[in-house]
Amino acid sequence: MIRVLGIVGSPRIGGNTELFVAEALKAAEEDGAETELLRLADKEVNPCDACLSCRETKECRIKDDFQMIFEKMVEADGIILASPVYFSSATPKIKALIDRAGYVSIAKGRVFENKVGGAMAVARRAGQNFTFAQLLFFFMHQGMIVPGSTYWNVAFGRGKGEVTKDEEGMATARNFGKKIVWLIRKIKGSE
Repeated sequence: MIRVLGIVGSPRIGGNTELFVAEALKAAEEDGAETELLRLADKEVNPCDACLSCRETKECRIKDDFQMIFEKMVEADGIILASPVYFSSATPKIKALIDRAGYVSIAKGRVFENKVGGAMAVARRAGQNFTFAQLLFFFMHQGMIVPGSTYWNVAFGRGKGEVTKDEEGMATARNFGKKIVWLIRKIKGSE
C-alpha cells in the first residue's frame, strides 16, 4: 500500500490551503494511495531552539504534537507540505515543523532519504514562489525525490473556498497527486 501524507500549515481549518491539498490527496486516492490530511491548525508545534540534543538522544526534547506528526511522516511513502503565504513566507508553524523534522531526521540517519514529496502554496496575490521554494528546500535538503506537475504547485484565493475557482491551480494539484503515486510506484518497483 502506498501512503501519502498531506500536511497543511494553515491556521485556518477548512481554508484554501486545506482545499488545495485535499484536491491533490483525492487524486492520489483515485490512483490507489491511502491518504491522510493532517492539519497543523489544531496541533501544537513549537519552534526549534537549536539545542541539538537530538544528536545525542535521536529525539526532540520539546514535548508537543511534533512527535506524532514526525512518526506519520516517517511512515508515509509520500509527503506534501503546504502553506498559505504569510508576509511572503510560509507560516511559522510549518516552518517549526520542518526545522525540527530536519534535525531529528539527520540524527536518526536521514529517515526521509529517497521518499517522495513536494510543496504546495496558496497566495492571495503574491509571495507564492518564495513560500513554495521555502518548503521545497526541505525536500531537497533531506534527499527526497520531488515530482513535477503541469506547473508549480501554487494556487490563488483569499476568501474561504476561493482557491477552488483557480482552475489551473486545482488541475495542477490533481496532477501533482497523481505524479506522487506514479513516482512512488516506480521507486518501489510495483508498476
